[in-house]
Formats: sequence, structure tokens, C-alpha cells
Amino acid sequence: MSDDTKPNPAKTLTLKKKATSSSNSASRPSDSSASSGARAGTGSVRTGARAHAVARSNVERNKTAPPPPRTDRNEDTDTRRSPKPSKPFSRDSSRPSPARDARPSRRDENHRHSDRSEQGPSQQRVARNSPKHSEKVSQTFPVFAPCPSGLEFVLEQELVDLGFENVQRGRAGCHFVADWSGVMHANLMSRIATRILARVGHGSVYSEDDIYALTHSVEWERWFGAERTLRVDTSAIRSPMKSLQFCNLVAKDAICDRLLDLEGERPSIDTVRPDARVHVFLDETTATLYLDTSGESLFKRGWRFDKGEAPLRENLAAGLLALSGWQPHIPLFDPFCGSGTILIEAAMISLNIPPGINRPFAFERLRNHDSRRWQDMLDQARLHIKPALEAPIVGIDLDPQAIDAALSNADRSGLDPTCLDFAVGDAVSTPPPSEPGFIVTNPPYGDRLDTYDLSLWKEWAQQLKHEFAGWQLHVISSDRDLPKHLRLKPRLKTPIFNGALDCRLFAIDLVAAGYRDTATRDAR
Repeated sequence: MSDDTKPNPAKTLTLKKKATSSSNSASRPSDSSASSGARAGTGSVRTGARAHAVARSNVERNKTAPPPPRTDRNEDTDTRRSPKPSKPFSRDSSRPSPARDARPSRRDENHRHSDRSEQGPSQQRVARNSPKHSEKVSQTFPVFAPCPSGLEFVLEQELVDLGFENVQRGRAGCHFVADWSGVMHANLMSRIATRILARVGHGSVYSEDDIYALTHSVEWERWFGAERTLRVDTSAIRSPMKSLQFCNLVAKDAICDRLLDLEGERPSIDTVRPDARVHVFLDETTATLYLDTSGESLFKRGWRFDKGEAPLRENLAAGLLALSGWQPHIPLFDPFCGSGTILIEAAMISLNIPPGINRPFAFERLRNHDSRRWQDMLDQARLHIKPALEAPIVGIDLDPQAIDAALSNADRSGLDPTCLDFAVGDAVSTPPPSEPGFIVTNPPYGDRLDTYDLSLWKEWAQQLKHEFAGWQLHVISSDRDLPKHLRLKPRLKTPIFNGALDCRLFAIDLVAAGYRDTATRDAR
């Protein structure tokens, strides 16, 4: 065997020391660099390959053997403690570090925008659908659900029944926590909430500049851009800010400026039917930013076009039913049904029809809306709709036009025409439609009393006492003296607002002869 092909341990050791010495000038040697060092030392490709093979076999053998004692302490120390090459990672000391100034400069923003403008529409769409913009699917949000004042307790119970966690009553609404699927579910299923507001920003503010900075820091690009119209609303309680209108303008400018810096366009403003709506709430020291996921108020179910005279809003009607304690297996009667709002809500509750099943929502127009998940949610909700009522639901009214409106509203709601029993009738003479149940009604009061003789209350009270023994009466009115007019004693008075009217929901148990007639008879 010639010297060219015979393994030479000394030659192999010499090559290894050359590779090691070359590594002192490089950051970390690789197999390819060691092989090239072998070639340089011998000038023979065959010898270099054999040397490389021997070196690799030594490495494999050393994996199972204990490491040899280090003989060159200085070299070992240099290897373990030498700093990483500074050139690729050097930082100009004149530039601010991210820890001191995390905000990008306007020059950096323009550079990023120019890079984005060079991309095609499909590439921009991919950027918007990146995991950063899809975090809301698994992220949980603090949510506020406003409601008519007086319905906070029943709204809290409804949200708990829907499966939400950390539900807390607040002023004219409830706070809870939900992921984005929960936000959609609350919009679809809540009968009492007015809106579902997802909190996206909160911080201390002491001036309009603080409002701008807080609003500008929110990642609005996750939710919408210039392709959507925008509306901003601002409300406050005990805020030191001098002008809410100016604060609203500042918040709107902060949103538009952020989107302009990032995407090169500002969204248009639409105060009537915006695609995206932001609510700013101010108190003494803080501002809270909410993204409105509902759009139009949730009491707009999509079926009530004929409102009749002084109608109740749908979520207030649902709240009255909840406060009364009515259940679907109990007969329900409304002797002043008007356009049928209370009874239609009761029928939808009884049949388990989601209140939002026939209307659109604002979250459907936000970026990265998961339409498949939403459609699955709708399909699942339809599977739980019941085929028929458990107990009769009956309404009468003296006005034939009101009954026509009630029938039209019931038809638009998708209810079976035979589901509800609407008829023209007089409350002072109509007998009970069924076995004892609940009377939940919104009789004329306030301005509507001008068209009614006040003797109505006396005549209706006599009818209730003689014909409706065993029934429960739940009547809403702004007239605090209504129980006196009826000569009936309420067991419960619940403060509640019907719009701007400060009302009471009177709960009265009807018994034969009535409370006051019994007291009068005993006094005699």
C-alpha cells in the first residue's frame, strides 16, 4: 500500500490541528470547512477524503466515550467565554433601543408601507389572514352587554344560563368574559342585551392627547381597514374632559391615522349605517374602548315593522317576561297586546327560536370573520327549535289596526299563523282564555291615557277580581298610582325604564274579590 492510500495517524492529527486553527478565525467550523482544510493541507483529494472519514469515525467513537481531560485551559476558556461575533449583530449606539422607544419611526412606517404596496392584492390578503390577525379566535375578551335599566338581574341570569363565565352586574348592563365564538353566540342568543361590546383598549387618560395615544395604540387593523366605513361614539360619566364632541373627534382621528400609517388609506365615516362601530367610554380617570360586534341594536330582531302606538322594545318585552317568572308551560294572556311584541317574544322563547336568527350582525363584516363557524352555529341553533307551543298564548286589543299589525309582525317573525291567538277584544269584558296563568301587559299610560276614560281601571279591576282568580298579573306603567286605581295590592314593585319613562312593573296575585275588597268587607 502506497503512502497516498495508507492511513497516517500523524497526518490525520496535523489536518485536525489545521482545521482547529482555522476555526479560530471563523465563528464555528462545519464538516465542509474541515474537509476543505484537509484538502488544503495535502493537495490530494483522496487523502483528504480518507482523513475526513477517519475524523468522522473518531467523532462517532467519542460520543460513547467519556470526554478526555482538557489540556489547553486557555483555549478552552476562550472557546467557552469568547463573545459572539459582533459584526452581524452590532447595534448603532446612536439609535434608540426597542426597550426605550418601541414605537416605529415614520420613516420605518413609510418603508413598510412601500414594501406592502409592491405586493399584489393576494399577498396583502395573506398578510391580513396571518396568525396575528386570527388570534381573536382563541383570545378571550372582556365583554360588556348593556340593557335597559332595571333588567340587569335577569340579564345576568340569562348570560349564566348561556354558559358565560365571570358574569357581573353593572350599571345598565353586565360584564362577562368570552372568546370570539362566545361573542357571536351572545349576539345570536341574548334576548335582553342591547348590544355586545368587546373591550379592545383601556387606560388612564387625563387629556385629549392621552385619548389619542390610547386609541392609536389599539390594533384596529385586526378588525377593519379602509374597505369598511366607521362610526365612533363617545359617552362619559363624571369625566373632566371639556368637550365630548372633541374627544370623539380625537378618537376617530387616532383610528384613521393608525390605519393610514399602516395601510395607506383611511376608512370613510358613516354615521347612519357604518360597517364598524367603536364606543369610547370615559370616567374620571380612564377611557375604555369597545368594538361593537352587534351593529344595530339587538332589540331590532328584524320582524317588527308595524309598531303600533307606544310599543315596547323587544328586549324590554323579553325582560318583563323574565321578571314575571313566566315559563313556556304556563298560559299567557295580554289584554292590551297592541302590535303583539310581548306575545311574539313569548312565543319565540317557548319555541326556543334564537332572537338573532333572522338578522345580520356587525361581526360578519369584520376582517377574518369565520363564516363557516358562524353558519355551523346557526345550523346548530335551528336544530333546537321546537315544533309547537306548550301552552296557549293569547292577545286582544280594542284597535283592529293594532291586531293587524300584530298578525303581520308574527308572520314576519317566522311563527306559524296558528301559533298565536290575536283577536279584537275588550279587556273589561273578555273572559279568561284558558286555565289560570300569567297576564303580562303594557296598558295605556302617559300620553296614551288621553284616549281612554280613567274609568277603565275600575271596570278592568272588577273583571280581574271576578273572572281571573288564580292568575298572576304583571303590569308595567309609569303611573305609580295604578294599583290604587285598580284597588289591588302589589306584592312586588320593580323599577324599570321604558325608554325615558321611569316605570314600575307591578306584580299582583289575583284572588277572588281582591285584596282591597276583602279589607273593605272586613272593615264593615
